[in-house]
Amino acid sequence: MGELIFIGLGLYDEKDISVKGLEAARNADKVYSEFYTSDLAGSTLEDVEKQIGCGVKRLSREEVENEALPLKDALDKKVAFLTAGDPMAATTHVDLRLRAEKEGVTTSMIHSSSIFSAVPSLLGVQHYKFGRTVTLPYPKEDRDYPVSPYKNISENKERGLHTLVLLDINSEDGEYMDVNEGVEALMALEKRSKADVITEDTLLAGLARVGSSDPDIKAGGPKELLKHDFGPGLHCMVVFGSLHFMEIDSLVQLADAPEEIKERF
Repeated sequence: MGELIFIGLGLYDEKDISVKGLEAARNADKVYSEFYTSDLAGSTLEDVEKQIGCGVKRLSREEVENEALPLKDALDKKVAFLTAGDPMAATTHVDLRLRAEKEGVTTSMIHSSSIFSAVPSLLGVQHYKFGRTVTLPYPKEDRDYPVSPYKNISENKERGLHTLVLLDINSEDGEYMDVNEGVEALMALEKRSKADVITEDTLLAGLARVGSSDPDIKAGGPKELLKHDFGPGLHCMVVFGSLHFMEIDSLVQLADAPEEIKERF
């Protein structure tokens, strides 16, 4: 039997991979990657190949989830599967690992930095105060934004928890939702649901290029975020629940939040 090694590439560019991950990729018989669950905004596949020193085959969702190409080769080879962020942050990778284990293939993981830990760190807010993460997808041609992200944000806020809002990507077509589109999507969902989850006074944060040397973060109300130019992606957002006084100070000092939030929270 072979081996399937899940290797996290980190958040931004080819230099974020760990030394352990780099060595494992270099020693693999075959190296695959996917960038449909997330992407490296600061590098290309060619950059990753140069860093590793070998060719990397980029797979589509179909090739990973339905054809399971990494698993087929791992039946008798050592296969490295590279993903942006931490490898097990996406359920599709968990499914692939379970399928490999059922086939008797040895699996292992080499972790890397993740958006789930980096965002609270950048904002200076408490990691354990985040509730369920939501993803805002692009609307389909025949329907509006799905309402489930709005409902999950509402449930988190009722419990005083913050919500990490991931914004849709379609790397194959070069489509990356930005903070402005995310704010507009949330406002559209509020208009439909009318539950006062996203109002003019709701405190949000937009983040761009998390993991890079020049991340851009801005906290404020929806109108303030719409005025801010976050620059190139990738982008994500946070909707805040209740705030500890230290979190408030952090948002003012680190995320340019308005001083008035000290009186509101």
